[in-house]
Formats: sequence, structure tokens, C-alpha cells
Amino acid sequence: MRVKFCVLVSWVTLTVKYDAKCQQRHLLESDFYKLRLEQEVTMETARDGWDSKVEYFLAQVGFSVGLGNVWRFPYLCHQNGGGAFILLYVLLMVLVGVPLFFLELAAGQSIRQGSIGVWRHISPKLVGIGYSSCVVCFFVALYYNVIIGWSIFYLGSSFKYRLPWETCPTEGNGTVKECAASSPTEYFWYRKALDITDSIDETGEFNPIITGCLLAAWVIVCLAMYKGIKSTGKVMYFSSVFPYVVLLCFLIRGVTLDGASEGIKFMFYPRLEIWADVQVWRQAATQVFFALGLGFGSVIAYSSYNPRNNNCHRDAFTVSGVNLMTSVLATLVVFAVLGFRAKTIATECVKRNMKAAFEALSSTPFPDLLINASDVENMTLNEYEHWYRTRGQQLNISGYNITACSLEEELKQGTGLAFIAFTEAMTLFPGSPFWSALFFLMLLNLGLSTMFGTMAGILTPLTDTFKTLRNHKFLFTACSCAVGFLIGLMFTQRCGNYFVAMFDDYSATLPLIIVVIFQTFSVAWVYGADRFLEDLKLMLDRPVPVVYKYMWKYVCPVAMLGLLGASLLKMILERPTYIAWNREKASKEDLPYPGWALAVLSMLIVVAFLPVPIGFIHSLLLERLGQSPADAEAGYMPCATTDTDQTPLDTLPPSAGDPSSFSPLLEENQDTHLQNGHIEHFQSSAV
Repeated sequence: MRVKFCVLVSWVTLTVKYDAKCQQRHLLESDFYKLRLEQEVTMETARDGWDSKVEYFLAQVGFSVGLGNVWRFPYLCHQNGGGAFILLYVLLMVLVGVPLFFLELAAGQSIRQGSIGVWRHISPKLVGIGYSSCVVCFFVALYYNVIIGWSIFYLGSSFKYRLPWETCPTEGNGTVKECAASSPTEYFWYRKALDITDSIDETGEFNPIITGCLLAAWVIVCLAMYKGIKSTGKVMYFSSVFPYVVLLCFLIRGVTLDGASEGIKFMFYPRLEIWADVQVWRQAATQVFFALGLGFGSVIAYSSYNPRNNNCHRDAFTVSGVNLMTSVLATLVVFAVLGFRAKTIATECVKRNMKAAFEALSSTPFPDLLINASDVENMTLNEYEHWYRTRGQQLNISGYNITACSLEEELKQGTGLAFIAFTEAMTLFPGSPFWSALFFLMLLNLGLSTMFGTMAGILTPLTDTFKTLRNHKFLFTACSCAVGFLIGLMFTQRCGNYFVAMFDDYSATLPLIIVVIFQTFSVAWVYGADRFLEDLKLMLDRPVPVVYKYMWKYVCPVAMLGLLGASLLKMILERPTYIAWNREKASKEDLPYPGWALAVLSMLIVVAFLPVPIGFIHSLLLERLGQSPADAEAGYMPCATTDTDQTPLDTLPPSAGDPSSFSPLLEENQDTHLQNGHIEHFQSSAV
């Protein structure tokens, strides 16, 4: 009996131990699958990270420093008072540009999402701001890649011993009339490159060469973007650095040219009276706005791949400073070269006029010219200008018109600065094909680095928002580029240049101003500037100057509202016009947009801004139906994503057949996130 009892006890004990082991194994396997699921979720939401701070810095600089720094800023600087405009630009950069740039950098880095996710986290009602940024980026990408296509065309045309825009082509026994009445560079641009029509109403057929260049531009963008920032970051080492090498080469060459000092002196001579002109303030603010890429969402997208402790405050000042110095450097280069061009053309003009006056004086009795017309080689432009004002303009020579030969008039150039004036100046260089190829290769890289940022402003927010797009990133990138090329064919028609001007003037300016106003209002008033500064203090582990509170709440909104009002007044008071090329007159002329074109540009503005009210109304309807959390519940909190696209080996889940192979990291009772290949531990908390 005792033996049976012992056997029974032993059997029960073994059974209990076996059941305990089974239960323990069951719990272990349950924990394993739970942790494995959590790890899969973490890996699924993992986002790429910059391989180094250098890549990130080059990407931000490459996006902000674009074609506008080379051709638009020098043009505006000359048109609006030279050095006075630069002072005004620096003032607005400090008061408005840097605070807003810092706001976008901090928001993207803290929430770690694209523009759509950032504003949704602040308030679901503001999600339309992110979608509006995507629409504007898409509009800009459409026409910006056309400009890159033009650069590719000119780059290919530069590999000839005599540049094709050096001389006018012949027709029969004489020169082509259109070229003779204008200039070889203008003829090549309007007739050979664009084959432009006389107005926007005349569409014309597609330009096959420009269409091929546009296709090449989109292929380059697709290849550089297909792996996200992992591929873009590597390209930036060349596309962002190479333009500075070229600018320095042109600066060294330019300052040695005859006339460079006149061009630079004319450029920077301050005319402070222009500060009284409201339109000058509008143009300076607009240039600051576009130079830093505010409102595009690209700044947010790039900063969202940063580690949370990155010093974005220092980045804001560094990138803004590099942008300003690049604009000044480009201005020095442009006007040193244009000064050489202007002096060469003005000197030739003086020689022609003095030759005509001398011949007229020798054949016809004229009053004393009061100048030695035979000693043209030693005559300065100032001497000729004084003579023209006092004597020359009063002369009446049959069959010849004595002109002013003004250096200032030759220096006045518009938006055709890069493709007309600068190309003409390079024909005067020894070894002009080399300098031409170098210049357009620089333009190509400037355009591409900005284009990469623009596409990031589209792809990053959408892939962060939609899981399907995130899982098929390459296909989404390729399809986006294909759609951009197909829609961009409208710009390769013979009238395509007029549509480029329309998109450049109206598809981005007003919508982006409105977007930035909403962004600033959302952070400063909806979420609260004090709360945002406190969040930045925790994120950066250092206090942020309280002056930003007043900048974001008062100075920036007032400045942006003033810019919006000035832009609207200009559109209302002045009928929108565009610059057309008249083939018969061989000259440019301002034409008003026809009615259908006004409808198109109005539609561009409305479509770009429309997502903001639609997102607000949609959120309200969902909230009424109980399908959306209230703003107070949604709040603002860092997005629970990681910063790397590859999980280190020591954090991978164990094999299914060996639950005991858990990494010690997964057994710790805390949230774990991966940051650029490193492990970061922090406690979960809602800000």
C-alpha cells in the first residue's frame, strides 16, 4: 500500500512538473510570438536615416541653393538697388527666413514624419497643409525639370569647337534676318532651342530635342531617388559640391577680365531710396521665401530622417548662411562676367559711332564734334557718355543713328540671364566651349539637387502616410516620374516656355505663402509656442532662445500676411502678362494673358490651396461621426518610428525553432528604438 502511495505521489509530482514545463513553454512561446510581432511592427515602420551628418547637410544646402541663386538673385539685386537690396534681403532673412526655417527643421526632426504626418500630429484638422505642400511640389517639379532639360540641351551643344550661338547662321547669300535683327544668343535660344511661337495662343508641335532632354532629366531623377535618401545622399556629394567648384573657377577667371570691376561696382552700389518701394520689399521677401524652400515640405522631409538629438537650431543658421553666401558669390561671378560683356559691347558701340561720325565729318561739313573721333582706341566710356549727352545726341547723320552705348543698359538683364546673356559672355572667353560646358554642367547639378528635394517633398509624406506606397517605394517613385514626364510634355510644345513662366509665377507663390501662414499659426497658436519651445528643449537637451516665441507668434505671421496682401494687390491691380518673342520684329514684348490662360493660372492657385479647407472639413465630418479623435486627444507627440532601414543583427527576432535565442535587448522592460544603426532607449511618454 505504501509502495502504491509513493508511486502515486511520484506520478502526480511528475505530472505537475510536466504541466508546469508545458505551461512555461507555452508562455515562452506566447511571449516569443508577441515580441516577434512587436519587432515586425518596428521593422515595418522603420524609416531610413542619413548615413552621416555630411549627407544631410549637403542635401539641405543642395535643395535650398538652386538655379534661383545664380540667375534670379543677381537680377533682382541689380533691378532693386544693388547693395541696398542685399541689406534688405539679409534683414528679412534674419527676421523671417531663419525662424520659419528653424520651425520646419524642428517639426520634422521631432515628429519624424513628412509634411502630412507632421501637421496631422499637431491637429488632424490641419492635415490638408501637408497635402497642399505635396501639390505645390508636384507643380514645381513639372516645370523645374524642364529647365534641367534645357541645361542638358545646352550642355550637349557646348561640345563643339565653335559654340553654335557664337555667330548667326546664313540663309542663301546673307544672314538669317531674325538673327541679324537680334543677336546670335537670342536667336539660338528662341529659335533653335525653343522654336518658340509668337504667343501662348499658338501651341505648335512638340519639340523633339527638348522632349528627349526632358525624358533624360526624369530618368536621372528616378535613378537618384529610387532608394530614397540612401541613394540621394550619395549623389549629393557631387551635385551639391560641384557647383561651388565651378563658381570659384568662374570667379577667378571673371575678376581678371577687363570690365569686371565696373560690373561689380555697378552691382553693389547701394541705392537706399528703393527701400521706400513696397514692391521691392515684396520681391525681397519672396526671394527669401523661395531661397530657403519654405512650405514645400522638403525641409521637413529631410530633417525627419535625423536623430532626435541633432542640433537643428545650428543647422538653421548654417544652411541659411551658406545660402546667403552662395547668392552673393553667384552675384559676384555673374556681374564680373557681365561687366566684361557689357564693356566689350559698349566699346564696340563707341567704335561704330565714332567711325560713322568721323566719316560723316570728312564728307559733309559738320560743326566741331568737340572730341577726337580718330583716336577711338584711347577713348573711355565716360568720355564718350559725356560727349553723347552734350553733343552726340544732337547730331543728325543721314542713314545712321548715334546711340548712347551705355554700360548700364548693357548690364540690365532679366530672367534670360543664364541662357542668353551669360552664354553670350562666354563666347568672348578663350576656350569658350570648355567654359560653356562647365557652366551648364553646374546649372544641371544645381537643378538636380533642388529637384531631389522637391521630389522628397512629394514621396516622403505620401509613403509615410500610406502603407501600400511604402511597401512599393520603387514602383511609386518610377510611376511618379513617369506621370511627371507625361504631364511635362505640355512644356515641350513650341509655346511651352510661356507655360513654364505661368507655372513659375502663379502655381507656387500664393499657395506656398498661404501654406506657411497656416504652418506658423498651427505651431504658434494651435499647439502653442511655449509648448513647442519646451519640446525642443527636451529634444535638443538645451534651451532655445525665447525670442522665437515672438517671432513665430507675431513677426512672421504679420510679414507673411503683408507679403500675401501685396501679391494679391499686384494681381488684382495689374492684369497678368507674359514676355513673348515676336519673330517678325525679332524682339521681346509684353502680352496680356488671354481669358483661358487666366482661368488656367487661377485654377493652379485654387487646386494648390484646396487641400487645406478640404482636410479641415473632412476632419470635422469624421469627428461628428465619431471616427476621428478630438484635437485634444490627438495632441502632438513624436512619431514612434526608427531612423534606420536595416536592423542590426543583435536585435533581430530569434528563430522560430529556438525561443531561447532571444537577444537580451528584447528582454529589457523598456521601449527600444534604433537610431542610425545605434540603440536608443527612452521611456514612452506623450508630450
